[in-house]
Amino acid sequence: MDLGSISSASSLQALAKLLSDAPDDDDDDDDQGPRCSVSAMTPGSIGPVKKETSGTSEVKSENKKTIWNTEEVPEGSEFDDTWDPREQPEYEILFKQQVGTEDVFFGMSRKDPSTACCEDMVIKIKLPETKVSDITLDIQDKVLDLRTPQKKLLLHLPCPVDSKNGKARFLSEEEILEVTLRMTREFDFINFA
Repeated sequence: MDLGSISSASSLQALAKLLSDAPDDDDDDDDQGPRCSVSAMTPGSIGPVKKETSGTSEVKSENKKTIWNTEEVPEGSEFDDTWDPREQPEYEILFKQQVGTEDVFFGMSRKDPSTACCEDMVIKIKLPETKVSDITLDIQDKVLDLRTPQKKLLLHLPCPVDSKNGKARFLSEEEILEVTLRMTREFDFINFA
């Protein structure tokens, strides 16, 4: 037997003894076999021991067969259909603010060119070879869903909008659908005071 293999085996046993969580009783070691808790160590076992809670996900549901609550599903996920082969049209999102001469020349209001001072969101969607009668447009508070026979656009909007009071117009010469929506942000009362 080689002296180097004995010292490396004893150092491995000493290391395993240091890493084991349970106190070591040398008397009962022979009947249990080799005890090594190195295989039981994970990155989660570093640090203080965490107490497990009995009900981590207490879902109150009327139907026990439901997988999730309707509150947990984000708005607009019912429109997601990755299997649809139609291509997505080109689009751009612009922000628009209403300014007067007192804003432009005199700077009397607190408006600046940032998007925080914009009231409206304008979405321009390029729809080549499309008739107005083929366009289906559905607008929710945070989602715009556009369907045509050739194109499909599901757009999650960057901020909530007033879905009831929007304007849409189709510019037939440029083949662009222009949708103007009023934004309803949480702190608009501060920006437009």
